[in-house]
Amino acid sequence: MPKQSRILTVIVLIGLVVLINYLSSFIYFRKDLTEENRYSLTGTTKALLRDLKEPATIRVFLKGDFPTEFRSLANRTQEFLTLLREAVPGKINYQFIDPQDKVEGSKTWADSLHNMGASPINLSVQVKAGEESKIIFPYALIEYDGRIALVNLFPNSKKDITVVELNNAEALMEYEFASNLDKLMNPERARVAYAIGNDEPIDARTYDLRQIISSNYNFGIFDIDKQRSIPSEINVLLIVKPGKQFTEEEKLKLDQYVMRGGKLLCFIDNLHAEQDSLSFKSQLVAYDRNLNLQDILFTYGVRINPDLIMDLQCDYMPFAVGGSASSPQYEFLKWNYYPLFESRNNHTINKNIGLVSGKFVNSMDTVEAPGITKTYLLQSSSNSRTISTPALISPNENRNAPEDALFKRKDIPAAVLLEGKFSSFYKGRIGKAMMDTLQQFGGYKEESENNKMIIVSDGDIILNDFSSRQGPLPMGMNLYTVGSQFEYQFANRDFLLNCLEYLTGKSNIIQTRNKEIVLRLLNVKKVEAEKTKWQLINIVLPVLLVILAGFLFQQIRRQRFA
Repeated sequence: MPKQSRILTVIVLIGLVVLINYLSSFIYFRKDLTEENRYSLTGTTKALLRDLKEPATIRVFLKGDFPTEFRSLANRTQEFLTLLREAVPGKINYQFIDPQDKVEGSKTWADSLHNMGASPINLSVQVKAGEESKIIFPYALIEYDGRIALVNLFPNSKKDITVVELNNAEALMEYEFASNLDKLMNPERARVAYAIGNDEPIDARTYDLRQIISSNYNFGIFDIDKQRSIPSEINVLLIVKPGKQFTEEEKLKLDQYVMRGGKLLCFIDNLHAEQDSLSFKSQLVAYDRNLNLQDILFTYGVRINPDLIMDLQCDYMPFAVGGSASSPQYEFLKWNYYPLFESRNNHTINKNIGLVSGKFVNSMDTVEAPGITKTYLLQSSSNSRTISTPALISPNENRNAPEDALFKRKDIPAAVLLEGKFSSFYKGRIGKAMMDTLQQFGGYKEESENNKMIIVSDGDIILNDFSSRQGPLPMGMNLYTVGSQFEYQFANRDFLLNCLEYLTGKSNIIQTRNKEIVLRLLNVKKVEAEKTKWQLINIVLPVLLVILAGFLFQQIRRQRFA
C-alpha cells in the first residue's frame, strides 16, 4: 500500500473514532442484564420523576471513614442516585456530606438530624490505638419545593451489618426514596385516629407511637364512646390494647365505619397478662378480657383465640438463678412468652423487615367469610406452641431448659390482613328506631366496597417501655435488656408504619417495595474444597498463557524473517 494511502487510512480511522465519541456524548444507552433488574427503576418511580416541577436536592450522610459494610452501603446509594439523575437530567442533584460538618455556627448536620428524629448507630471500630467510637447516620435528606423529608437508608439499629441486611436495605432503597419524594410532591397527609373510650392506654407507653405517626400523618384522638359516629374523613382508626368491653352501640359505629370505607388497624390482647404483675407475685393467671369483639371480627373473617403463643425464638429476660434473697444473682434467659416474629416476605407490609417482638401474644385463625382474602403478616417460628386459658405463667418455668419436644408447631398466625367486600355484622338485625338514627349519618350499609383491615393479636407490639433513667424507650426495645449485651431495637416501628402505609398509601408507590435483589452467596464448602484449583487457575494460568503467547510470537517472527 502506498505511503499516502496509509496516511489517509489512519486519518480516516482517527476521524471516525472522534466522530463516534462526539455522537456518544449525546446518545446514552444502558442495558440492565441482571435477572431482577437490579440497576433499573420501576415504571412507578420513572413516572414520579417525570412529574417533578422543580429540581430536588438530596443530601446523603454517608461520607467519612466508615467500616467496609457502610462504605458498601454508601456506594450502592450513589449508584441508585445516579440512576435517578440519569432518568431526569437536571432535576436530581445529590451530594455526600459528613454529618459532623457545620451547618451554621457550631451546629452540625448531626444536630439537625437528631432534631428530625434520626437514630444514629454507635459503632466500636478497631484502630491502631485500640477501639474508637463512631456515630453513623445512615440517612438522606430530600429537599423539594421548600419541604424536607428524612430517608432511612438502613432501617435497622444493629451495630454491624450482615450481607443479608445490606441486601435488604438496597432492595428497599427505591421504595424509601420514591415514597418520601411522593409525600413532598403531594403534601396532603392521611388522617389517623387513635380510638379511646374502652380503657386503651394513653400514658407514656404511647409516646413513640404518637411521635412516629404524627411525623407522617395527621394524628388525633377519637373517643368512640362519646361520639355518635366515626366520620369517614378518618382514613384509619387505630384500636390499641382495649381493656374494657365494647358495647353494641360502639360495635355498630365500628361496623358502619368499615362499611363506608374506613380502615381498621387493631392491636388486641384477648387475655389479660402483664409482665409487671410478675414483679409483685411469683406467678400470674392469664384470663379473658371479655372485650365482646369476637363476634364482629368473626363476621369479617378472623378469630383471636384465648391462648398464648410460646416460642423458642424469643427475647431475653433477667431471672434470679442464685444468690440470696437480699442479693440475688441474675442471668439473662430466653422468655418464651416474648416471641420474635421473623418476616416471611409474603407481602409488601412485611417485605425486608427485621424481627418483630411481641409480649404475651394470642394465636389467631381465619374463618370463612365470602369475598374476603386473608394474608398472614406475622407468624411464629417452626419451634412454637400455644397454652390455653386459664394459663398459669411463672418465672420458675425458666429455671430449667424448655422441653423442645413440646414446641413442635410452626407458623402460628399473630397478624392478618383482610381484604375484600365486608358484610355488616348487623345485617338483618337493625330495628326501625336505629335505622332512623343511622339516616343522619348517611344511612345503614349492609356491605362495603373493596376495603381492607389489619388485625394483630398483641396490643404491646406498638407500645413502648418506659425507663426511669432514659424515659420512653423506642418501640420494639425491651426495658429489661437495656444496657446489656442483649439490648436490641426490633422492627416494630417498621411494621406499624408499613401497615399504615399499605392502608392509606398509593398502591403504585407501595409496589416498589416488591423489588427483590437475589443474594447469590458462594457455597462455602465447595470453595474450601476447590480453593487450590481456583488459585492455580486465577494466578498461575494467566502467567503461563503470557509465556506461551511470547514463545509463539517469537517462533512466528523467526519463521517470517528467516
